[in-house]
Amino acid sequence: MIWEGMDMSGEKKFGSAAFGFNKSDVNAYIEKIIHEFDQRLKEKDDEISSLKLQIREMKARYDSASNDSEALLKEKERIASALIKAQEKADAIMEDARASAAAEKERLEAALEAEREKIIDMKRDIKTIKAQVAEILTSFQSQINEAESYIEAKEQEYTVPGGEETEAC
Repeated sequence: MIWEGMDMSGEKKFGSAAFGFNKSDVNAYIEKIIHEFDQRLKEKDDEISSLKLQIREMKARYDSASNDSEALLKEKERIASALIKAQEKADAIMEDARASAAAEKERLEAALEAEREKIIDMKRDIKTIKAQVAEILTSFQSQINEAESYIEAKEQEYTVPGGEETEAC
């Protein structure tokens, strides 16, 4: 910016007066310089204030992001821990279930074998009873046959020839 009274090299030229420069030109120049300096200082102060505000905002956003990050990290660790515990518990439950199932299977197989043995014993007992019943029936049949033969023999003995029966005394 070229001011009046300045040449191209940026030097200010003051009018001369007796015993030096014209005081009003020097004072006007100094006031102008002070005004421009104040204006630039105000602009720089505004820029500094704006930058400080941006820094505070960025710091607040950084703190918030940092807190969020820490909270997320803690939550991630909590979830991971919970998942590990849940997996361990599920594994323990599965192992208990397998052991319980194996024990129950062994118990049921032993009970099944015992029932099979009972069935075999019952079949043997039934076969023995059947043989005994058959033997008893055969014996009864023999006794009935003998009784019938005895009765028939007695009937013939008491029967008189000619069809009359005699009474035994």
